[in-house]
Amino acid sequence: MRRLVLVLGTIVVLAGCSSHPAAPSPSPSAPAVAAAQPPPDPQPSGPGPCPYLDTSFVADTNGQHVSKVQTSSADAGKPPSCFFYALSGKLQLTVQVYVGDAGVAKALVDKAAPLNSSNPATDPAGWQGGYEPTDGGAVYAVAKAGAAVVVTTNQKQTIKARTVAKQTISALGL
Repeated sequence: MRRLVLVLGTIVVLAGCSSHPAAPSPSPSAPAVAAAQPPPDPQPSGPGPCPYLDTSFVADTNGQHVSKVQTSSADAGKPPSCFFYALSGKLQLTVQVYVGDAGVAKALVDKAAPLNSSNPATDPAGWQGGYEPTDGGAVYAVAKAGAAVVVTTNQKQTIKARTVAKQTISALGL
């Protein structure tokens, strides 16, 4: 018993005498970096044509005749979004192009085809994003550096949206 008390007493004394380095004082936290926010959804604001997609290409690719085309207001030097309508007057295909900040481009793609729910998209080479069916059709969204292309279609086949996205990227030289 005496040895146990002596050993415990020694441990307590040693523990009390040991010097621990002082914990670093908390430094002021760095300002939080706000996540990039995607631009608002584009709205049609004027008549077409779409400056980077031919109406007949869209009709053939999406499998529906195009009754009219509208475009959004574009910022100077940036391509407008294009809206293609079916003969019924309902929107059949939308192409949104963003050129600017890489974080915003990525946020736009993640908003359209969320990384946690969509299939990975890597076409054309060097572009990344996602594709998936939606309630109203399908979406294909990809970004590369500071550019993003988002195509939504009223058709369930994502290949149609992908084909339009690839043509858009090619036509604009992105």
